[in-house]
Amino acid sequence: MASGLGAIALALSLLCLTGCSNLGYYWQSATGHLRVMQASKPVDEWLQDQAASPKLKERLALSQRIRAFASSELHLPDNPSYRRYADLHRNAVIWNVVAAPEFSLKLKTWCFPVTGCVGYRGYYDESDAKAEAAELRQEGYEAATYPVPAYSTLGWMNWAGGDPLLNTFIGYPEGELARLIFHELAHQVVYAKDDTVFNESFATAVERLGVQRWLLTRASEEARIDYASYDARRNQFRALTRGTRDRLQAVYEDKSLTGAQRRERKEQVLAQFRADYVKLRDSWGIDPARLRGYNEWVAGANNASFGAQAAYDDLVPGFEGLFASLGGDWVRFYDEAKRLAKLPKEERHQYLKDKEKARA
Repeated sequence: MASGLGAIALALSLLCLTGCSNLGYYWQSATGHLRVMQASKPVDEWLQDQAASPKLKERLALSQRIRAFASSELHLPDNPSYRRYADLHRNAVIWNVVAAPEFSLKLKTWCFPVTGCVGYRGYYDESDAKAEAAELRQEGYEAATYPVPAYSTLGWMNWAGGDPLLNTFIGYPEGELARLIFHELAHQVVYAKDDTVFNESFATAVERLGVQRWLLTRASEEARIDYASYDARRNQFRALTRGTRDRLQAVYEDKSLTGAQRRERKEQVLAQFRADYVKLRDSWGIDPARLRGYNEWVAGANNASFGAQAAYDDLVPGFEGLFASLGGDWVRFYDEAKRLAKLPKEERHQYLKDKEKARA
C-alpha cells in the first residue's frame, strides 16, 4: 500500500511530555524516530563507502536523480529530505493500526499535537501494533495492522537532516521508488489538520501525476513497461475494492435491515469480493505466491482495511481534475490545494467531488 504520515516526529512528540495521556505511546514514537535519524547518513557517504554493495549504490544514485527531478520539475520542496539513507534491518519503518465499527467504513481517529486527528496510529514495533489492534477488537472495533515503508514528518525535521531514504523501499522498481518520494514530499507542501482523506489523496495525486512525467521524460523503456504492468494490476485491484466499499456502504445505510440481516449481507459482499479477487488474480497470469501482499490484504479485509484504503483513493480524481483545469501548472495546483486546506472540511471535499464530476 501506499504510505502515510506515520508516527509523530521527535519534535512533535516532545510537546506531549507534560500534560498528555498515552505517554508510553509518545515515548515510543519519539525514541523510534530518533533511532531512525541516528541510523541515517548522507547518501554521498554511502556512495563512497567501499563496504556498500554496487546494487545499493545504484539505487541511491537513482534516488538522487528522482529527488532532483522532484524539485526542479514538480516544484516539490528542495530541502534535506531524502538526501540521507538508513538501513533499519527490518521490512517496515512502522506498523500502522486502523479501526472501524462493525457497520461503518469510517475510521476511528487519534488526535495528536500539531498534526491533529488522523485515522491511524503508528508503532515502531510490530508486536506493539498487534497488541493495540487486539485491544481495539475487545472494544468492539474491527481492526487491522499493516507495514509502512515510509512516513513524512511534514518538514518539521529538516533542521535535523530531514526524512531519510530507507532500506524498506530503496529496492522498489524505478517507477515505484519515484512515486513514494513524490508522495512523501507532497505532504510537506499541503497539510489540512484533521483530514486524512484530503492529505493522503493530495499526496497520491501528486505521486501519480509526477511519476507519469518521470516515466515520460527520464525513465528507460524497460522501466516504463514494468511500471505500466504493475500499475495496471494496482488500478484493477483498486477498482475492485472501491466497488466493494460502495456495496458495503449501501448495506450499512439500508435502514430497513435488522442487525442480523445487515451482518449477513455484509458477509455476502465480502465473500463476493474474495471470489472476484481470485478471478482477477488468475487473469494476471502470475504465480499467486508472488502476490503475497494482495493475498494477505484480501484474506484479512474488513471495515478498517477498506476505510484505510479509501483515505488514499477517494479524492484523487478530484485533485487530478483540478490539476488538469489549471493546465498542469504545478505551482498554481499547490496554491489551490493550500487554499482548499483552509476551507471547512465538507466544503473542500465537495469542491473536489465537483472537479471529479466536471472531468468525467
